[in-house]
Amino acid sequence: MCGFLAVQSGARPIARRDILAGLAAIRHRGPDEHDVWLDPRAGVALGHTRLSIIGLDNGRQPIASADGQVQLIVNGEFYDFERIRAELEARGCAFRTDSDSEIALHLYREFGTAGLERLRGEFALVLYDAAERQLVAMRDRFGIKPLFVAEHAGALYVGSEVKALLAAGVPTVWDEDAYVSRGFYLGDRTLFRHVRSLAPGHILTASPGRVRERAYWDLDFATAQALAEGDMGEAEAVEALRAAVLEAVSLRLRADVPVAVYLSGGIDSSAMLGCATHLREAPLDAFNLSFTDDGDYDERRFAAEAAAFNGARFHPIPVAQDDLADDFEDALWHNETPFFNAHGVAKYRLSRAVAQAGFKVVLTGEGADEMFAGYPHFRRDMILHNPEGQDPAVLRELRERLAASEGGYGREALPADAAWMTERLGHGVSWVANQAGWFDALQRLYEGGLRARAAGIAPYRRFYNGLDHTRLSGRDPVHRSMYLWAKSFLPNFVLTTLGDRMEMANSIEGRVPLLDHHVAELAARIPVRHKIRGATEKHVFREAMRPFLPDALYRRKKHYFRAPPATPRREDRLSQLVRDTLASRALEALPFFDAGAVRRAYAQATDLPPAGQAALDPMFTEITSLCLMQRRFGLSSDHSSGPSAGGSLEVAA
Repeated sequence: MCGFLAVQSGARPIARRDILAGLAAIRHRGPDEHDVWLDPRAGVALGHTRLSIIGLDNGRQPIASADGQVQLIVNGEFYDFERIRAELEARGCAFRTDSDSEIALHLYREFGTAGLERLRGEFALVLYDAAERQLVAMRDRFGIKPLFVAEHAGALYVGSEVKALLAAGVPTVWDEDAYVSRGFYLGDRTLFRHVRSLAPGHILTASPGRVRERAYWDLDFATAQALAEGDMGEAEAVEALRAAVLEAVSLRLRADVPVAVYLSGGIDSSAMLGCATHLREAPLDAFNLSFTDDGDYDERRFAAEAAAFNGARFHPIPVAQDDLADDFEDALWHNETPFFNAHGVAKYRLSRAVAQAGFKVVLTGEGADEMFAGYPHFRRDMILHNPEGQDPAVLRELRERLAASEGGYGREALPADAAWMTERLGHGVSWVANQAGWFDALQRLYEGGLRARAAGIAPYRRFYNGLDHTRLSGRDPVHRSMYLWAKSFLPNFVLTTLGDRMEMANSIEGRVPLLDHHVAELAARIPVRHKIRGATEKHVFREAMRPFLPDALYRRKKHYFRAPPATPRREDRLSQLVRDTLASRALEALPFFDAGAVRRAYAQATDLPPAGQAALDPMFTEITSLCLMQRRFGLSSDHSSGPSAGGSLEVAA
């Protein structure tokens, strides 16, 4: 993995020092080497900072075509690149490096942007075609790798992280609308005005005066009718899935450096360890986060069992609440979005430990819950809206349990716009009900003017209107719920806070076999009844991975990865950080909240039982994060007071 920054300014030249400043801000993404290419006449610059994984000795970027007309920079990995390279060489393409990245250059030269759609992996790329005066940016299908875009002062900026764009000249200003509309989770917004993320599975092309964007791939669940007519049996699904996952893992074991595994103690990462061990026929190194302050959150014993089952070298990394406090602000700077739990900070510490152990590449288990309906809210959707193919007696018991726990299931009191979206869908979406209630509670703490503005914003209507509705039409309710999640919280939270940003903060490349698009396309053709079997989530995945799992992990229910909450009653440094930040002047300086209302809510929380305090922890952690972000980034509330972070357009130095 690497980091990059590109600027297209029309005919005006760009200062090399601005590109170098942007690369310096993301040097953690590629500490091995960096380079800059400039075309002063066209007003285009590409900068790249490299973490060498494949082609260690000759993979420096930007990579130029033989005639110098096309320049390429890549963050990520292309899998199965040897086969594509051989095909291109048979067509007469001459390769100048051993890097997997170079295939993108030749695919573009041979087939245009359509050729880039053959790329497989976790990646973001930018290339510049001098003959066409065209800059092309592309992001992988699920948004595993970040790619940010800004238009400012007549220039287009494209970079791996927001901070690179800010350092190169984009103003550092809050986007208040993106916050109150939750557009930084539900859409392509960021909390920085001017800056947005390129949507997963999209290609952007920019020529002077024109920027266009199109989708080249999207998650496409089979229609309910197609699933019924296809009637994929369980045995067929299990066999096909096992083969697809093994292939995806095998491709991701290809590296010129050692590969390790993140091992959480759940079935997803344990299955990745099992598959990799089976393929390598040799022990691997497995790293586990162990929360030492609270046994309810510590999964070490399950991870140790998976490691022992596979003969892995087991490395538990102990993490205390005091440790999380010490690294909270640094991890937040890397994340560029607020935390609602300190588990992102824990991943930051885990990645640092892995880097200190000498590794650059890890396999992770992210994506199983998204592809195989592993979250409890998907199971709830099945019980309420998608019971086809389930055992009637089991379903009846599940409905009785749900009714008892919720006082009458399915009776959410939704905000108007969330209710509008569920009416359009024709059924409820459990995760939307949970999130909408949380957003509504947070909105009550806004300062008066912002609260009035927020009342006129409909986050879920905006979200729904921005979707490709052909991917929803005729689909089963659970698949619709999964699609909505994949278009919002998967790229904007799971793959950010628990993925790339905390890994690359320490120069660690995370590889995600379960989000290989071949695996995803197979999963989209598997019926809901095979994904959720009664009370068992990820049923088909469990069965496919059973040979690679110890029995305790095979039978284990979903356990959310969370750090212990920082509640008012705790005396550790993390709880003290939250307490001190909410009591400080930083809260008054924040443009979003009524400081008095926040402090009253926090004081009232001290009288709640532990479960009640834990329920409010995400809200106070998010507000604390925003206070620290404002200070760390120097964020302002308007253009006039925002730091310019260096002029972006000037005569080249």
